[in-house]
Amino acid sequence: MRDFRWECRTKVRFGQGCVSEYLPQLVKEYALPGRNVMIGYGGGSIKRNGAYDDVISVLESLGYSREGNAAEGNLIVEFPGIMSNPTLSRMKEGAELASMMDVGLIIGIGGGSVMDCCKAIAVQAGYEGDAWEDFWMQGKPMTHQVIPCGVVVTMPATGSEVNGCAVLTNEETRIKCDRDYPEMNPLFALMDPLYTLTMPLRQLRAGTFDILSHIMETYFSYPLEENPADDVAEGLMKGLVRDFRAAIADPEDIQARSNIMWTASLAENRIIKTGKTLDFQAHNMEHQLSAYTDCNHGEGLAVLHPAYYRHIYKDGLPKFVRFAERVWDLCRDDYESDEELASAGIDALQAFIKEAGLPTTLRDIGFGADEEKLLPEIAESCFISQGAFRPLTVDEILEIYRECW
Repeated sequence: MRDFRWECRTKVRFGQGCVSEYLPQLVKEYALPGRNVMIGYGGGSIKRNGAYDDVISVLESLGYSREGNAAEGNLIVEFPGIMSNPTLSRMKEGAELASMMDVGLIIGIGGGSVMDCCKAIAVQAGYEGDAWEDFWMQGKPMTHQVIPCGVVVTMPATGSEVNGCAVLTNEETRIKCDRDYPEMNPLFALMDPLYTLTMPLRQLRAGTFDILSHIMETYFSYPLEENPADDVAEGLMKGLVRDFRAAIADPEDIQARSNIMWTASLAENRIIKTGKTLDFQAHNMEHQLSAYTDCNHGEGLAVLHPAYYRHIYKDGLPKFVRFAERVWDLCRDDYESDEELASAGIDALQAFIKEAGLPTTLRDIGFGADEEKLLPEIAESCFISQGAFRPLTVDEILEIYRECW
């Protein structure tokens, strides 16, 4: 194994009713005294699933109000309208509001986009410089005081609730990228699987595939030798396929929903990344597709992964063989070579994507002639993963895009 450092400061409280049970004490513990609380969210989903009412009820029981004087330090400041693929400009609007309203705790309520945006707001609001340029672009050390931030998860996918990663899109430069700082880890994450029951089936499919993608992006990287992180990853992938099928067959299956929700966290709390180089080239390629077109992230990943793996599997052959055997239960004796077995594992992944009702081409996710013309420019804008089995060239990225057309 390679050397590594691991830490996760997030306190997780998981289960039905966890917001009402645990949020009061967490607010008392982490809210800066005499300052206001901001809640950030997207659209109306948190009002349909009950998360909004649950959080407001707790805050009001602690003496916070949606009306009043910000100077009194007991105001609930609302920041709605956080979009999928959150933009830099929207984050800055939130940071400006948090500074103006003297916010001393931010609670993000929603899925990965909301959590990412709120974590970034917490960074920018307490920073005198340009957080995007200094942290997201240059990766400078984060030494200033970040506003305390916690999250209430309603859509499992990104695992943002248990790490310091936040993805933003600079709409001016058309760059979408993430940074992961321990300082951005939420202080707490409340995870009630009941909130997920109102998710549209399309979002369930896309979000769950994003979870699988996170695990695969970590798994398909060095070292090739057997190691504990990959042992855990194999179990998570196999279990997620099981739960994915169960949730699609019965969207009311709360056990499957609970398993998916926690798997999202286990995929991204850095445990399976210990000692790994990490790939995430498929994410880099999808990030730029969505930076240019605002396509659905999980659906874009479903389109890209099989094509990408067919380009690199020979460079990481032992790992792709284990993937075929341990995740898809393929038998080595049925194939004439390791290459044939590894290729069959990728075919099994492709077949599962179709089974799950996910798109398999860029046209399936809304790409037309205008987007096709942009593909060379999008390929040119992609970050190249240095942790992959083999770093791609821009020409090869463009080739993959065209294979996915």
